[in-house]
Amino acid sequence: MLEQWQQLLATSFSVFLDDIYLQALAALVGFCFIGLLFDRMLALWLKFFSGKQPSASEQHMLEYFRRPVFYSLILTGLASASLLLALAENIQSLIFSVLYTLAIIIWARLLLKISKKTLQSFSSHPEKVKVLTPKTLPLFENIAFILIIVIAVYYIFINWNIDMTAWLASAGIVGIAVGFAAKDTLANLFSGVFIMADAPYKIGDFVVLDGGERGEITQIGIRSTRLLTRDDVEVTVPNSVMGNTKIINESGGRHEKFRIRVQVGVAYGSDIDKVRDILMQVGMDEETTCDSPEPRVRFRQFGPSSLDFELCCWIEQPVLRGRILDKLNTAVYKAFIKEGIEIPYAKQDLYIKEMPGSGCSGE
Repeated sequence: MLEQWQQLLATSFSVFLDDIYLQALAALVGFCFIGLLFDRMLALWLKFFSGKQPSASEQHMLEYFRRPVFYSLILTGLASASLLLALAENIQSLIFSVLYTLAIIIWARLLLKISKKTLQSFSSHPEKVKVLTPKTLPLFENIAFILIIVIAVYYIFINWNIDMTAWLASAGIVGIAVGFAAKDTLANLFSGVFIMADAPYKIGDFVVLDGGERGEITQIGIRSTRLLTRDDVEVTVPNSVMGNTKIINESGGRHEKFRIRVQVGVAYGSDIDKVRDILMQVGMDEETTCDSPEPRVRFRQFGPSSLDFELCCWIEQPVLRGRILDKLNTAVYKAFIKEGIEIPYAKQDLYIKEMPGSGCSGE
C-alpha cells in the first residue's frame, strides 16, 4: 500500500515539479494547507449549517478535534515527503515509526479528553447512568485513563517491533500478586460501585443493620459507608459488609413516612370499645402524627394477664420515632388513669402456711 501511495504521489507531483526535494516540500505544504482548510471548514460548518450558535459541548468537541486532525495531516505530509525522497529502507522505517508513535500519542490525548468530558457529563445526570455519580466519577476516570494508556503503549510497542509476550506475562503475575494482597480493598471498591448502582439506600436514609445498629446514612464512599446513630456516634462499615448483609431501610418504600406502634395491655373485664376510643383519640390529638394515613387501633390478642391492644400511628420521618413514641405513651397512660382503666402488671402472692418455729413447744 505504501508503494502505491508513493507511486501516486510521484506521478501527481512530477507533472508540475521535476526535483524530488521540491516535490517533498510541496507535499508537506499541501497537507498543511489541507489541515488549515479542514480547520476553517469545520468551524464554518458548526456556525452556519447548525442553524444556531455552537453550544458549549460542541465548542469543546470542536476544540478537541481541531488540533489532532491538523497535526495528523502534518504527519501525513511528512510521511508523504519521506516517501517522495526515496530514502534508505532503514531510515524510512525509522521515520515511519516515529511518525506513527506521534500519531498514537496525539489521538490518545484526544481520547483522554473526550472520555473525561463524557464521564463528567453523565455524572451530572445520575438518573441516566445510576452507577456514575460525582462520587464514583474519579474511579471511572482512572479506569478510562489506565485503559487508554495501556492500549496506546501496546500499539507503540508493536510499532517498534517490541515483543509484548514477556511484558504481558509479567503484568499478569503482578496483577495476581496485587489481587491477593489487596483483596479486601478490591472487595470494598467493587461493593461500593455496586451499592451506588443498585442504590439500596442513599444519604439521609435511616437504616437498621443486621447487627442492630440504627442511624442516618451520612456518607457513601468507594471503600466504606458511614452512618450516624441516635447517640451521635459515627459507625463506619466496609462496603463489602454492607453488600453482604441484610439492611432495613426505614426511609425506603413509597414515601419516607414511618409507622410506630404503642403496645398496651388492659385488665380483663375492661370496656374494650372505650379502650379503642381512648387510644384513637390519643393518636388523633397528637400533632406530630400524620392525618393520612390516620391512626389505627388493633386488638391483637388475649394475653396471659391482659387484653393486648396496639395503637398504630404514622410519622413524617423515622428519626422522630423515639420522641413521638414518648409523647404517645405518656398520653395513653394519663388517659387510662383518668378513665379508670387498669393496666395490669405482674403480681406475685406469697402464702405462708405457718410461721417458722410455730410448731415447737415453748419451754
